[in-house]
Amino acid sequence: MTDAAPSASPIDHSVAEAVAGGLPAAIADLGALVRIPSVSWPAFDPAFVAQSADAVAELLRGTGVFDAVDVKRAQKAGFPDGELGHPAVLARRAAKNGRPTVLLYAHHDVQPPGNDADWQTKPFEPTVQGDRLYGRGAADDKAGVMAHVAAIRALAEAAGDLELGLAVFIEGEEEHGSHSFVNFVEDNRDALAADLIVVADSDNWDAETPSLTVALRGACAFNLTVSTLEHASHSGMWGGAAPDAMLATVKLLSTLWDENGSVAVAGLTSHEAATPEFDEAELKASAAFKPGVAAIGTGTVPSRLWFQPSITVTGIDAPSIANASNTLVPQATVRISMRVAPGQSSDEAREALFAHLTANAPFGAHLEFSDIEGGDPFLVDTSGWAVAETKQAMTDAWGTEPVEAGIGGSIPFIADLVRVFPEAQILVTGVEDPDTRAHSPNESLHLGVFKRAILTEALLLARLNRRS
Repeated sequence: MTDAAPSASPIDHSVAEAVAGGLPAAIADLGALVRIPSVSWPAFDPAFVAQSADAVAELLRGTGVFDAVDVKRAQKAGFPDGELGHPAVLARRAAKNGRPTVLLYAHHDVQPPGNDADWQTKPFEPTVQGDRLYGRGAADDKAGVMAHVAAIRALAEAAGDLELGLAVFIEGEEEHGSHSFVNFVEDNRDALAADLIVVADSDNWDAETPSLTVALRGACAFNLTVSTLEHASHSGMWGGAAPDAMLATVKLLSTLWDENGSVAVAGLTSHEAATPEFDEAELKASAAFKPGVAAIGTGTVPSRLWFQPSITVTGIDAPSIANASNTLVPQATVRISMRVAPGQSSDEAREALFAHLTANAPFGAHLEFSDIEGGDPFLVDTSGWAVAETKQAMTDAWGTEPVEAGIGGSIPFIADLVRVFPEAQILVTGVEDPDTRAHSPNESLHLGVFKRAILTEALLLARLNRRS
């Protein structure tokens, strides 16, 4: 269903017509953003992130509803003095006549494209195939940016002079740790203050069913260097008696999971909550299992993904096969990524994992921890008026009731929003679906989901524009 519900008010019907009429322009503008390779990682040209910020600022200025639209930067937290983060966009209009203020968040930076050969289309050339738009950032999260822009356009067209307060914060480094996020929020606290915060950076149950994200796991990532020898030695001369670092690393890593693949680290907790039905067959299809590969963990599939901790080794630095020689490796470094269940702080979980690794280091191996990052999990308070309003808008826009869902991924900065704006209600929505492949080759956006996400937000804003 792509129009407002039959029982909706005349303004809701006008909003639905404005969304439908503005959809081609929204898709075209999204395509223009996708063409800008705004990768925020250090190895990529930061000029493209700046170009992307300028493009987003122009789109927001073009709505004609804001008192000010600025491109701003803030100092990175924990970095050398004076080092600034990538540019973000901040727009603001004041509320009138007691109306609430809504802060809309998304990010305009993207993940690296990876190997172009793994893409069916060019990663930064937006391409429509069937009902999907392909390209890096087409969904994560430039579609979130454009959902905000298109919803504001539709609201302005349908409602005319707005009384709703609006703030828009489009970040420029979410994909690389949001290092300046805390300082940006503190620097611009007054401009960002709102009654409701909508974070458009999540997904939906499927292409026909919306979901409201009510739980997010926290995150902790770090480099672990395992050292056993002062230098490399001949593997034939000393192998079998001298412990090489790769042997120690493999044995140490194997202690992190039990025979089912569940995390086996004392001190890590799980969260108990009801979950919707989602069987292992759906898991295997959605996660692209190879034939014969079994799922890991215990409990319902959603509980494993949303409410239990997980640990993944995401990278290894050791001699490549091309450079392999008959030597005992003196040290190896791995990147470990841990997801933390709601209810436990990232710091507490990290200390439990560090304690486990230290206690289980084989052969007296030396351990070093570095490049540590983290963010706390989040549980949405579903008792507030904003949740009811948003779920009704989703129902009207999609023609089906939303699922309250958790997300296995993390949005660590939400904990910062909770700390800085404790009175604000925070909602997590999104434009993705199970086939989006965010962060992976062949990332894509379902255009029907895009339209319904825009309509959801436009209906919500229109109704809040009438709310005292």
